[in-house]
Amino acid sequence: MANIKKEQEREELHKTIWSIADDLRGSVDGWDFKQYILGIMFYRYISENLTQFLNESERAAGATEFDYAKLSDEEAESARKDMVNGLGYFILPSELFCNVIAKAKNDENLNMTLERIFNHIESSAMGEYSQENFKGLFDDIDVNSNKLGSTVQKRNEKLVKLLDGIASMKLGDYRNHTIDAFGDAYEFLMGMYASNAGKSGGEFFTPQEVSELLTRIAVVGKTEVNKVYDPACGSGSLLLKAAKILGVDNIHNGFYGQEINITTYNLCRINMFLHNISCDKFSIAHEDTLTEPQHWDEEPFEVIVSNPPYSIKWVGSDNPILINDPRFAPAGVLAPKSKADMAFIMHSLSWLATNGTAAIVCFPGIMYRGGAEQKIRKYLVDNNFVDCVIQLPSNLFYGTSIATCIMVLKKSKTDNKILFIDASKEFIKVTNNNKLTEENISRIVDEFTSREEVKYFAHLAEYREVEENDYNLSVSTYIEQEDTREVVDIVKLNAEIREIVAREQVLRDEIDKIIKEIEG
Repeated sequence: MANIKKEQEREELHKTIWSIADDLRGSVDGWDFKQYILGIMFYRYISENLTQFLNESERAAGATEFDYAKLSDEEAESARKDMVNGLGYFILPSELFCNVIAKAKNDENLNMTLERIFNHIESSAMGEYSQENFKGLFDDIDVNSNKLGSTVQKRNEKLVKLLDGIASMKLGDYRNHTIDAFGDAYEFLMGMYASNAGKSGGEFFTPQEVSELLTRIAVVGKTEVNKVYDPACGSGSLLLKAAKILGVDNIHNGFYGQEINITTYNLCRINMFLHNISCDKFSIAHEDTLTEPQHWDEEPFEVIVSNPPYSIKWVGSDNPILINDPRFAPAGVLAPKSKADMAFIMHSLSWLATNGTAAIVCFPGIMYRGGAEQKIRKYLVDNNFVDCVIQLPSNLFYGTSIATCIMVLKKSKTDNKILFIDASKEFIKVTNNNKLTEENISRIVDEFTSREEVKYFAHLAEYREVEENDYNLSVSTYIEQEDTREVVDIVKLNAEIREIVAREQVLRDEIDKIIKEIEG
């Protein structure tokens, strides 16, 4: 029953998004459209979250008819300080989503109204512990953009449709929702606009199933952890998977991430709020992780999960300071300037706790390419930091058919071996993409946990074996592909060929006879 309800909720959400897309199509392209949808969803959420928080509190104290949305702004002001202390932000009753939408159709200055409200929400956190979490959060929702319409009237018409569409989403109580509505909306929107929105500068959106696999691997054997970190956190899906798998309360000191893309950075912070992660429990930073890491004071991290951008350019050896950076110096060489993949690996390893696990999605080339990358692999293997390499199926990600890998790093291994898993056939085909099922994920995680030798699927390689292969870490080097071709019986085949040739000769003789009779 739960699964049926889940699919019904998901289908309803998707229909609503399609409906809004139809209303806005032609005026707003996919990438911007996504920001408007998620931004207004966020505005609705924090409005309802604050109202629910206050209503429950007042009703529990005996004011059974209390409704924050019906208070005057003057009456509500007395709650501002407590709200900012508790939730990290404050919204006046007149500026709540439900009250704005009630007047939206008749508000000739709707765009200005929304701009003012967004500014008020952000400024409510100014000077407070939540300031960094709210700063610039609505920057990507440009209510005055010409993309919405060439005149104020046209823009406001689009905004009314957008607000109405978000209002019609049956999200219920976010805390008791069967699906992760925000995450699902994000993934659905990415799917709709995968060709131009799913990838940007080497970045690829991580589907929920890949997030699930990566995170389950990173937390194997753990029921609680200190901190979770993602150095290229995107919209935060990997951090939130950790919250889902372990439970928010079992991640004691919170969630840390860094993201270079300003739009995705804003979406990540929105995502944290939408998943009820309180302001004091997450820190998402906006800078280049490789050259300006923002969490020196918080490292090391017990769980690191990441899907960093594939083979992007970085400053590398052009910056003479980086070779002495404590994150990169131990390998004695920097990742190539044209391919930053190994820089992300070294950064993650450096910030990994002694008892921690890092699970990182990797571009396959870093497992076998020569030069500096081979030297870094040698450093990782010689120091026994590589725990496992998993070959994933191709075509799992929106916008790319690359067959990626997962590298698992540990600092306190109990043996000197590397587990190789060939999961390239662990998928089902769904439309144009391949997808990991729950069974696929469980099989991979079970093998990662047991470390058993399984023909065509898993091999536990000794250090010497990896050394003899020049530190090549490609799974195909260590696991033989099963030959699924049909076995041919040569003797039987030859007999069939002889029979065909003999019958052919009989037919030729018959044809010659007929021709002679005709000519005769």
